[in-house]
Amino acid sequence: MMSLGRLLVAALLCHGVIAEQPRPQSREAVAVRSAPRKLHGRFLHISDIHPDEFYKVHSSTDEDGGCHRGKGPAGPYGAETTDCDSPFSLVNATFDWIDANLKDNIDFVVWTGDSARHDRDEGLPRDVDQVLGTNSWIADKFVDMFAHKTGGKKTMTVPVIPTFGNNDILPHNILLPGPNKWFQHYLHIWRHFIPEEQRHSFSYGGWFFVEAIPNQLAVFSLNTLYFFDRNAGVDGCEDASEPGFKQMEWLKVQLLFLRERGMKAILTGHVPPARTESKMLWDETCFQKYTAWMNQFRDVVIVGLYGHMNIDHFLIHGEDEVDLESPSADGGVRVAMDDELSVQSASDYLTELRSIWATLTPPPASPEKQVGKKGRGRKGKHSKDPWSERYYLSLVSPSVVPNYFPTLRVFEYNITGLENTVLWQDAQETETDQDISDRTQKHLELRHLPDADSVDIEDFDVIETDDDNDNNTPESNKKDKTNKKKKKHGKKPKKPPAKDLPPPPSKSAPPGPAYSPQPLTLTGYTQYFANLTHINNLTLVPDTPSTLWPFSPSSPQHNANTDDEDDLSWTNWLLHPLGRWRKGKHGNKKPAHPKPPPPRKFEYQVEYSTFEDKIYRLGDLTLNSYVELAWRMGGKVGKKWEGIDGYEYRDGDWEGDDVEEGSEEDEDEEEEEEWEEEGVDADKKKGKKGKKGKKGKKGKKGKKGKKDKKKQKKKQDKTWLHFLRHAFVNTLEEDELEDFL
Repeated sequence: MMSLGRLLVAALLCHGVIAEQPRPQSREAVAVRSAPRKLHGRFLHISDIHPDEFYKVHSSTDEDGGCHRGKGPAGPYGAETTDCDSPFSLVNATFDWIDANLKDNIDFVVWTGDSARHDRDEGLPRDVDQVLGTNSWIADKFVDMFAHKTGGKKTMTVPVIPTFGNNDILPHNILLPGPNKWFQHYLHIWRHFIPEEQRHSFSYGGWFFVEAIPNQLAVFSLNTLYFFDRNAGVDGCEDASEPGFKQMEWLKVQLLFLRERGMKAILTGHVPPARTESKMLWDETCFQKYTAWMNQFRDVVIVGLYGHMNIDHFLIHGEDEVDLESPSADGGVRVAMDDELSVQSASDYLTELRSIWATLTPPPASPEKQVGKKGRGRKGKHSKDPWSERYYLSLVSPSVVPNYFPTLRVFEYNITGLENTVLWQDAQETETDQDISDRTQKHLELRHLPDADSVDIEDFDVIETDDDNDNNTPESNKKDKTNKKKKKHGKKPKKPPAKDLPPPPSKSAPPGPAYSPQPLTLTGYTQYFANLTHINNLTLVPDTPSTLWPFSPSSPQHNANTDDEDDLSWTNWLLHPLGRWRKGKHGNKKPAHPKPPPPRKFEYQVEYSTFEDKIYRLGDLTLNSYVELAWRMGGKVGKKWEGIDGYEYRDGDWEGDDVEEGSEEDEDEEEEEEWEEEGVDADKKKGKKGKKGKKGKKGKKGKKGKKDKKKQKKKQDKTWLHFLRHAFVNTLEEDELEDFL
């Protein structure tokens, strides 16, 4: 008979065996945990969300309603092409879509600010709780999506790199030197995103960086509000007491450390360094210093990523724009851009960019073949720069807020040789206190620099009223700008000492990933958009005649613009010089039924991909690729040059291995040319036949050259219209785009 002890042992063993039998779900979970995590070579850029807790569905989109009151076409997921902000439904649906479609395939997130509503509604002025509240809400959404709990503590699985937008503070645009209470609040809101060793830098100036790929790639969060020309609380980057100056010094030191470690960097911020012949967003002294830094650190910096402007475009600036002897002298000829660009002001701005692109020197064919043994390129201008290293690139992404259509952008980058590198999450789990201490000691301590005038926001119980908005009256804009410029440009600045300029790359250093394809080079991006016109599923009818036009029937503006039905289009209203508020292409309408049908399924779809776009033809996102694209849109008609990657630009067309021949477009052009030849005056033809010898050949050649130039101009305009279509996120029709030629 088995003893009682043996029975107990057998029972315990049996229980142990049974208890150790894993269920299928547990086995899968173990497999997932044990599988090595690897880089995906992708990251998300999201910008300008602008959530609005007061948004009201089916409200009016005109200035009085502002999507807060009245009856109108404001849809369940937002009012596209208007100045209304994002309803919470759009924000929730966007994060749900990211969670379902992108979360598991990206390595990090770039979040470039403006996560509070605008201050456009006088009846609902913003306050501190609202501004911080929506920012905290968005931050929590990122944490909920990308964090897991270990021991009661939330740990991020991928890094999120946030930055300040000009509407994330109060009053908007105005951020005083730090330390200040705004930095204290955001240090808490972004506590899951800012590395421990970076917190002192953030507390002091609102800037920091994250090693998104440890020992390989750092992503910087620049506080561009200290560079922003509209920030009347600071004064540029020239004086050592200014936070802009200190941020540039901090950036210089950090990039030097990265160079020593063999690392690369992506710079991110809210306000881009946009600058044309007549407009600018950054203070000129900050732009000059930033451009000098980008030139000196061209072996380290890959790209700059920005938001704020809502339109999809790119910026190419170069070393020829640097004048550190008089960094502020050139700023007087430019005026600050509007905070929010209308279609007209955006079109003017983009047209000026096109003029700048016409001055670029296109890259040579196959840079590898153009560089000889001694490193010299082919003969001609910039023969020593086959990689376009005199330029740097800034990419400006459109917004989630539906000023056009909500948009997200997913970048891809080269991870050759990095497949098994240590990931950010793994580095966080294995990092020691000594590691943090060692890195912290390398950070530049700026408190020894001269302090700015002692300023702080003592009274934080403030609301933002219409008086705080420096956009509403040209007079106030002019006054503020005049006062600032007097202080800034009162005397000619001294030439900065040579020691202030960072050292350039070693002469033996190869081109960086911004210029030559290599690990960490951006290979392309896919842009997603939500077609709210389709998703909102609204059946709209015209509103009463009194609201069809923003002017009274007796006004000259009304009489001058109602003769043609087309003049009532939303773009014509947007283009009108007196138009300030954009009520959108549905602004003159309202729902046809008291209970409109439910919206369709919300989803983002591909707007375009640089990997497949046959008009852009971007082989990658290096400077040569973008300089080539820019030149194709703005280059002088009739000029010939050899392109790159097997293409040649001749007579307005591209010739290469993958250029399709015999396309419908080519046939149309041939028919058009034949028709033009038949339409030539018979007498002129007869006269040309009477000419012989060299003159006859010259005349024939001249005729061909004229047609070639016309063909090239048509190709340029085609690429330009394609660019504009994407700039406004496919909200403009073809005939509307042609108005901008």
